[in-house]
Amino acid sequence: VLGIVGAGNIGREVIKVAQALGMKVLAYTRTPRADEDNLKYVSFEELLKQSDYISLHCPLTPQTRHMINKETIAMMKPTAYIINTGRGALIDEPALIEALKEGRIAGAGLDVQETEPPVQDPLYDMPNVILTPHMGWKGLETRQRLVSILAANIQAFDEGRPQNVVS
Repeated sequence: VLGIVGAGNIGREVIKVAQALGMKVLAYTRTPRADEDNLKYVSFEELLKQSDYISLHCPLTPQTRHMINKETIAMMKPTAYIINTGRGALIDEPALIEALKEGRIAGAGLDVQETEPPVQDPLYDMPNVILTPHMGWKGLETRQRLVSILAANIQAFDEGRPQNVVS
């Protein structure tokens, strides 16, 4: 069971891959949505309790900072893995390190860390942690897409219809 936190553009692409692999997918979003084919929307707590893998795809806000912490880790299965490709501060790293050392969760895959550039910490030496350098966004196609999005945002703003507004 894959739990997706944040079913925006990136989260939905991960959902497609997981479904193609035959995984059951649960999703949690800030905005309640109706269930879809092979996708069930659940509360954050239910997602934590039922998922074997939890993948974070949400923005960093005051509400999401350290959303994975000692209390939320305690809700997870001891066989669960946490995957963070979003923002490092979504996870309280000292709480994660403690849980990994004590076997309260099985492992973590982190493409981002709370402190960037990362500092040497226990995560580097843990056999149940995979760290990657948050480089996926740097491909040529991704940069071209970002420039296109930027141009469209500027044009839309100039026409009086701003897009991608963060309040």
